[in-house]
This record gives sequence, C-alpha cells and structure tokens, in this order.
Amino acid sequence: MPNYRSSPRSSPAATAVAGAVVVISWASAFPAIRVAAPELGVVGLSLVRLVVAAVALLSIAPIMGVRLPARRDLPLVIACGFFGMASYQILLNWGELDVPAGTASIIVASAPLVSIAIAAGAFGERLTVVKVGGSAVAVAGVVLVSTARSDISVSSAIWIVIAAAVVQGIYHPLTKPLLRRHTGLEVATYGMVVGVVATLPFAGFAWADMADASGGSWWAAVYLGVVPSALGFVMWGYTVSRVPVATSTSLLYLVPAVAILIAYLWLGEAPVLAELFGGVVVIAGVATVTLGDRIHSRIHPPHPPHSDTNTAAVDVSPRS
Repeated sequence: MPNYRSSPRSSPAATAVAGAVVVISWASAFPAIRVAAPELGVVGLSLVRLVVAAVALLSIAPIMGVRLPARRDLPLVIACGFFGMASYQILLNWGELDVPAGTASIIVASAPLVSIAIAAGAFGERLTVVKVGGSAVAVAGVVLVSTARSDISVSSAIWIVIAAAVVQGIYHPLTKPLLRRHTGLEVATYGMVVGVVATLPFAGFAWADMADASGGSWWAAVYLGVVPSALGFVMWGYTVSRVPVATSTSLLYLVPAVAILIAYLWLGEAPVLAELFGGVVVIAGVATVTLGDRIHSRIHPPHPPHSDTNTAAVDVSPRS
C-alpha cells in the first residue's frame, strides 16, 4: 500500500513549503475559531469542523492507502478521537469565546508537558533533570500568560483553555502505540471519524445556533475543517517523513508567534507585553523538555564498548 512515510525523497524546497503550510494552517486555526465560535456555538463549530475534516480525509484515504484499524486497536482509536478531537475542540472553542487567539495558542503550546508526564507514568519513559527543569520553566510561562490580563471573564476562561491543552497532551502519548502499526494520516483519519461520532449526540444543542449563523462563520468553520485539520495533518505527515524529528518538532514552536500575528492582522487582537514574555518562557521551557536530552546526548555521546577492532563511525540519523 502507499505509505507517505516511506515515499521517495522530495526536494528541500518542497519540504520547507510543507512545513510552512503546517505552521501557518495550524496557527490560523486560533483566530478562525474566534470568528466562528460566537455564532455557530461551541458544539456547532466542533461538529462542522470535524465533519468537514473527516470527509476531506476519507476522500483521500483510497489514494493514500489508508487501512481500517485492527480490532485490537479500537480502544486506543476511540480514546484518541475522544480526547484529541472531540474534547480538545469543544474545550478550545469554549475557551476562545473569551480568551484571545494568541493567548490560547501560547497555552496550548504547553501540551507536550502533559504528554511527557503521561509517557513517564504509563510507558515508563525516564524523567531527567532537563525535562523536569524545562517543565518548571514552561509552567511558569503559562502562569505569566494566564495572569497577563486582568479581565475576570478572561481569567476564568483561561482554565478551559488549559483543560484543552491537557486533553491535547493526553492525545499524543495515546497515539504512540498506534503509530507503530499505522501511518500518521491513518491515525488522524480514525481520530476525526471518532470525533464526529462522539460529538453527534450533542448536535441537538447546536441546531439553533447553526441555523442562525452568518455565512462568515460557516466559511470560517469549513476553513477549519479543510485547512488546519485535514491539510495540516497531511502536510505534517509529509514533513515528518522527510526531516529529523528535532527539526519537525521545532516547527511547532513557531505556531504561537504566527497565531499572534494572524490574530492581529485578521482580528486586530494585540497581545500585551506580559503575554509575549510569558510566551517566550513557555516555548523556551517546552523546547528544553523536547530537545534538551537530544542535544545533550549529541554533545556528550555515550562511550562505545571497548573493542580491539577499529571501526568507522556510521551516521544513521535521518536525512532531509
């Protein structure tokens, strides 16, 4: 079957374009939510976005060779769809009714901290001093961002966005076992379909808002389904298949900065200085957590076992 993770190498320019599409599309989701959520409602926007994304991904599934999930993987597939798609989108839509798009993007950027904590507890991954220290720095940044504005409604809604970051952080380690047997596109498609099924029971609460919503809100919702959700996941899979993990991960640190710029140009939302400083602290902490150990191991590589035979070092790191 076709597998974009093992597809032929493309030019560096094509890979760079795909990475840029990922950053811009995912960053644009935060201001688009601010446009669509007030009129379509929290559930209505989630439902429209998930349905559009699921239809888009299912339409390319035959071309990309997407397989049905194995029966043994269904519990994980359901959990991924519930946390990473349905719960995350409902919470983020709810929180962004009051929280500015740039602020929400900075808080969601801290989701890897939750992923690392779960990976340590559930999968036995080692917690190092670098990870603990970076986590502490990132949490301090989240506190700065969360308290940057004095508006009471924003302060209370911040907790909903933090909850969205938590469920997004739960989603990533849940995908780890699935990604050993399935492509990233397959896991994303499964998640979108489960997200639709999980959201449908609440559709009755959304019909009135959806019927009264303006065309602009509907276009923003369709955009969210096609571009950040469907196209974003396809381009992300294309990118991570062609560059080292450290490079692809570092792209995600650009998302809050681009989200703040798009929100300013599209919505006129200007961040306050404390938010910008807190955002830098969050990204610095998350970058330390995700890249610190890898950088340390390259600077101080483990000593190879003693051997009487001289061998040449072989670089087996992935190439772009």
